[in-house]
Amino acid sequence: MLFFRKRNTETPLPEDLLAFMSTDLHSHLLPGIDDGVPDVATAVQFIAQLQHLGIKKIITTPHIMMDRYPNSRDTMTAPYEAVQQSLSAGNITLPFHYAAEYYLDEQFEALMKAPLLTLNGQLVLVEISFMSPPPQLHGWLFDLGAQGYTPLLAHPERYNYCHKNFELYQQYKQWGCLFQVNLLSLTGYYGKHIQQAAEKLMELNMIDYIGTDLHHEKHLQAISNISKNKKLRQELEKYPFRNHTL
Repeated sequence: MLFFRKRNTETPLPEDLLAFMSTDLHSHLLPGIDDGVPDVATAVQFIAQLQHLGIKKIITTPHIMMDRYPNSRDTMTAPYEAVQQSLSAGNITLPFHYAAEYYLDEQFEALMKAPLLTLNGQLVLVEISFMSPPPQLHGWLFDLGAQGYTPLLAHPERYNYCHKNFELYQQYKQWGCLFQVNLLSLTGYYGKHIQQAAEKLMELNMIDYIGTDLHHEKHLQAISNISKNKKLRQELEKYPFRNHTL
């Protein structure tokens, strides 16, 4: 395929490596609106590569973080349509949709007054501060549930303050959160302590979904290296992720 010949790396991506995921529900593939892909060509290239890896559907999730990435349906429509047109022109038929990764802070309260961008009509991908647990978190999660949404907490393994207080994870679950682990967390890409947290969450059957959180070429190359880790591949393939339900 033309898109694979354009890759800058020399190591080819292994075919169907991510077939166990079926749907990738966390990525940043709308160009130019957050810290993800910079342009349409890169977006289409990455989508084609994910298809090669075995992904059957993509729900990309640009940041909505009002202080930094004040995105909305309005800012997403044009880049989404541009990507769709390029996918069609390249005969890439992989279903490609968008939702959002919402940052939970005081400004999120205003966003909840309008319909949110969801993964399946109900599931809302959210993230929280990496510095400290927000004291209003329980209230925000309660409000989401009261409006009929199910919060899906992005990469819980990356919130370092939970590592020494693992009961926080149990608390978030009790407050109605589902958990989405980043694929690369399980490889040590973000550091050993994050890898250990992700592994422990999996051992306790606390992870509901898995996602690539794909931003750039380094992520794709790191994903391809999973093909060399037979034990991890076997664990991923047998774990009961819910991605296939989307």
